[in-house]
Amino acid sequence: MIILLKNKQTLQIKDFKFKCSIGKNGISSKKKEGDKKTPKGIFKLGRLYYRSDRLAKPITKLKVKKIKKNMGWCDDLNKPKFYNKLIKSNNEIKHEKLFRSDHKYDLFILIKYNYPKSKVPYGSCIFLHLTKNYMPTAGCIAIKKNDFLVLLKMINTNTKILIS
Repeated sequence: MIILLKNKQTLQIKDFKFKCSIGKNGISSKKKEGDKKTPKGIFKLGRLYYRSDRLAKPITKLKVKKIKKNMGWCDDLNKPKFYNKLIKSNNEIKHEKLFRSDHKYDLFILIKYNYPKSKVPYGSCIFLHLTKNYMPTAGCIAIKKNDFLVLLKMINTNTKILIS
């Protein structure tokens, strides 16, 4: 099963279409850390991460992991061993905080771009996550919570996303 990103503002899976937002600077096959571009290509999906203090465990066939207060995703160009991987938050490694005060990461799925054998500086923290207003992202794809919950019921561990 494939999720298609169509016309930079629509995700389509089967006959379902979901409005979405992407990276502020569009789509690129030459993604670099911090360029605010969504990577072009076809990618596997990783596990679903969710905030158990804000919502019940969603219905999905994906592997699921609760987001804890000390979780981060490494975007540190000087730490290639940890780059684009889940880490425990600390002050020595630059990272994207996953336990946030906003609701952006209440639900997110890793898009397996530059993963698991990640290379600096080709981009990290590429997720399918939540949005309330469809503002451009830093390179991720974002959809509304209700659409995300519908999408979760349709996809499985073999689903890929095609970004073109």
